[in-house]
Amino acid sequence: MENQGILWGIAPIGWRNDDIPEIGAENTLQHLLSDIVVAGFQGTEVGGFFPEPKVLNKELNLRNLKIAGKWFSSFIIRDGIEEAAHEFHKHCQYLQDVHADVAVVSEQTYSVQGLEKNVFTKKPFFTDAEWEKLCKGLNELGKMAEQFGLKLVYHHHMGTGVQTIAEIDRLMEGTDPKFVHLLYDTGHIYVSDGDYMTLLNKHIDRIKHVHFKDARRKVLDECKKEGRSFLQSFLSGMFTVPGDGCIDFTKPYKVLLDHNYTGWIVIEAEQDPSVAHPLEYALMTRKYIDEKLLIQS
Repeated sequence: MENQGILWGIAPIGWRNDDIPEIGAENTLQHLLSDIVVAGFQGTEVGGFFPEPKVLNKELNLRNLKIAGKWFSSFIIRDGIEEAAHEFHKHCQYLQDVHADVAVVSEQTYSVQGLEKNVFTKKPFFTDAEWEKLCKGLNELGKMAEQFGLKLVYHHHMGTGVQTIAEIDRLMEGTDPKFVHLLYDTGHIYVSDGDYMTLLNKHIDRIKHVHFKDARRKVLDECKKEGRSFLQSFLSGMFTVPGDGCIDFTKPYKVLLDHNYTGWIVIEAEQDPSVAHPLEYALMTRKYIDEKLLIQS
């Protein structure tokens, strides 16, 4: 699946969910990693249940798998840059120990993504002073990431203060492109703005990590109409893997190829593994990638 410097991964969130730990709790690390091998992917991102580096590296090496990165919840606005930097330093050390490439950062001050609030109408907004504090702090974290041989990639996310394309624009304008890069997530920007290409075309030069996440339009419309929370929405089946929803991934993949993107494309879909069998869906999206995307390369 490797071509033009692109590595294909699949996130652990289809097997176990960090926001609702009881979901998929029966799926062990060994089960997850072996499924990833069976489905033909080259790696994954670190889940909240992953062990310390020595144990993880052994399991990865046995299967010839790699780690792309790991999520970091920053609270720069709430707690200040010093506290955030202290936690991020430990995060980067872990990532360096497991030979990762990126540190995935999302500002969680005021976030409603884990709360029982309408994720479509109750998202937070930052003041001008908070924006300035956030951008300055991310520049500092980005410099720290570089010291560990990592790239800080910012994850725009539903239910947070950096969700819409206008907010992503502001973040990109306020941060140093040498230290703060962008994670492009098709699912989150589509659910937020109803458009997944404008963001890609506008900020292609800042994108250093990619999540391919699909959405089911009918379920999305139902979730919006009923005012569901983020957790309720994904448990309802709002997200799915590429090839099972309404997003045409041939379009963003072509743009990435045309701009010589190198790095990871990670398949990600928050779903209940008791409803959406993880290996079945991994194989489903692998078939879609082989038949619809890789023929472009």
